[in-house]
Amino acid sequence: MFRWLLLVLLILVAELFLFRAFPDKELSRYVLYPLQVVLFVIVVVEYYSYVGFSGILVSRQARIAYWVITAVVLLYVVGSILSFDRAVGQTRKSLIALSLLLLVYIPKMVIASIMLGQDVVREFLWLVGHFRRTAGEPVPLPGRRKFVGQIALALAALPFAGILHGIFFGKYNFRVITQPVFFPDLPDAFDGFRIVQISDVHSGSFDDKEKIAYAIDLINEQKADLMLFTGDIVNTFATEMDPWIDTFRNIKSFQYGKFSVLGNHDYGEYLDWPSQRAKDENFEAIKKLYGRIGFDLMLNEHRWIEKDGQRIALVGVENWGKHFKQAGDLKKASAGLEKDDFKVLMSHDPSHWEYEVKQHPGNFHLTLSGHTHGLQFGIEIPGVIRWSPAQYIYKQWAGLYENAGRYVYVNRGFGFHAYSGRTGIWPEITVIELKKGQRFS
Repeated sequence: MFRWLLLVLLILVAELFLFRAFPDKELSRYVLYPLQVVLFVIVVVEYYSYVGFSGILVSRQARIAYWVITAVVLLYVVGSILSFDRAVGQTRKSLIALSLLLLVYIPKMVIASIMLGQDVVREFLWLVGHFRRTAGEPVPLPGRRKFVGQIALALAALPFAGILHGIFFGKYNFRVITQPVFFPDLPDAFDGFRIVQISDVHSGSFDDKEKIAYAIDLINEQKADLMLFTGDIVNTFATEMDPWIDTFRNIKSFQYGKFSVLGNHDYGEYLDWPSQRAKDENFEAIKKLYGRIGFDLMLNEHRWIEKDGQRIALVGVENWGKHFKQAGDLKKASAGLEKDDFKVLMSHDPSHWEYEVKQHPGNFHLTLSGHTHGLQFGIEIPGVIRWSPAQYIYKQWAGLYENAGRYVYVNRGFGFHAYSGRTGIWPEITVIELKKGQRFS
């Protein structure tokens, strides 16, 4: 096994040296090198996943079917990547391709990791035996254990079933999460004030009006005082929302209003536009979408929410992301506000809270964000485990976080994007309950 692995590695190293002779160094660094790494990983994963499956692929027909399915999946995914048009953006084909990639290769990676680990142990035992042997005594390589392959297949079945469920059911498995947040300086009139929040609608990905109508009913059932929408109404094009306007207009009026901010996808940054004018027109149309469904879009500004003679400030900024568009302007949005004014900030990307808001001298009590989707993949069992690959990208990726009495709540997203499903991280409707006092008083 290690001879085979070494051969592949030597081929990879040789090719990398050949690429150094390319006159286009940028091509070698940013395209060819990563491509070789990806190809090497695919070869290793395919080899070891086949080793894992070999225990059940007993017939020649089964082995042929295995490789035919593998080839079809790879060709479809690669074809989708090569044919992706940045002038068109996400399509149904690209959604299927990514979902298929996750469905097939996450389980295969589980199997490959276990089988590779077994071979590492086998080679280690062989080396130990080699150094302990009597001169001239042959040392056979320990055989693979059948039960290890069976364990690998059983473990791989878990993410396979989870992703399959996420594609067909999870993406519309809406959850209402009620989150109390305590503040000692909350105006008395707002003790118990309820805010319903949604984020990341991504209407261009929807394909089931009945499920979306059900989610709207859930929103209306929450008996909240105020509704906030923290951005990303579409994937890219304003027209994506057209089939859903009437559905979202069914969101009832709230006593203290409905407000929104822009998300990173609302700017049309991820597309090759035929002209700047076309991009600008699309952006203007997207901003109008929020008004068409009854929301007051806030562009680096604030509003006062008044109740029983007291008030809190609702501040809305444009998108500000560590790695995305930074149009948010806290200074402009909070102009005229005092440090002691109680503030609720809407900012789409939670990295804004991490890098600007949580220690801002303006004292923003509560920030509501979205953006991460929890990567639409993970495990959340309250009090037991809470994990998603999103946590390796964002310090605040889902739920409530606190720093020196200031909070950010990250909504897991209403819709879905890129991966046409949700596995373990369900679409969310949040109800924030403002509470007067200390959390553990």
